[in-house]
Amino acid sequence: MFSRRDLGDDPPDGLATELAAVRDAYAPDCLVLDADRDFETVPPAAAEDLGLLVDALDPASYPAEWLPDDAPQALRRYAGGDFTVGMPGDGTVVRTRQTVPPTVIVKKRAEGTPEPFRSFLVAEAFVELSADVPEHFLPFFGERYRDLDAAVPLGPGEVYQLAAALFDAWVGLHTRPEFVSWGGGGDEDDRDGGDRDGSDTEWNDPPDERNRYPELHAAWVDAGERLTGRLDGLPGEVARGELSFPAATEYACSTVKHDLDLPAPFAALDTAAYRTHGADYAVKWAEKTFEKLA
Repeated sequence: MFSRRDLGDDPPDGLATELAAVRDAYAPDCLVLDADRDFETVPPAAAEDLGLLVDALDPASYPAEWLPDDAPQALRRYAGGDFTVGMPGDGTVVRTRQTVPPTVIVKKRAEGTPEPFRSFLVAEAFVELSADVPEHFLPFFGERYRDLDAAVPLGPGEVYQLAAALFDAWVGLHTRPEFVSWGGGGDEDDRDGGDRDGSDTEWNDPPDERNRYPELHAAWVDAGERLTGRLDGLPGEVARGELSFPAATEYACSTVKHDLDLPAPFAALDTAAYRTHGADYAVKWAEKTFEKLA
């Protein structure tokens, strides 16, 4: 199911050079693989094949007490002791530290993705590995996942979707300053003091010339521009019943890494407080938001 991916195979020369440089800068020891099929979770037999390509497997497991009684079965499998790579909602590129070295897997559907965006997705995985953020929302929320479930009057699938979206926004707050820096500096919030995303001083120093990746930066900007059209209308779509609240949250949270202005109530997720306080903040946001929606 898996084969080693040569980063110079598909993208144009400039992107290939930048992508290889990003891996060297952020995740030099990681393995990059192509999958010959799409998946939400890697099938058990295929997971064993993955073990043949890495030095070791280090399956993660989490306390069953973190899960509400009606948690989706996929989430229960992930929390259990079985080696589980990939979960619903993970997207086109999956990263994991359950292997030694860490692994980035590019799904089959990436073949239909425009080359610049596909390269950005792989580069994003390298940055996330460098940031050492969890690979899924369950270890992010931990025991507070039950509190999120209690705060949200929705079914288990929608709670899962909401949790994945909130986690995506939090990860975006950690990675966005790097994407901004690839353009070489400027006047955006992430570069002049970090008031909105709570970036540490190290993010705000002028980037070294060697750390500029203009083609990947352009792909990041272009992807963000493609998301701007619906943002302002999300609250209205929810109010009219045209879009579920978890789906709207998923869309809004996916834009955090692109440094876009979010409408209320999602703007409260693009803050230094969320970057700092993580799951506690996310649960409080959900509690307050659904109180207002009631």
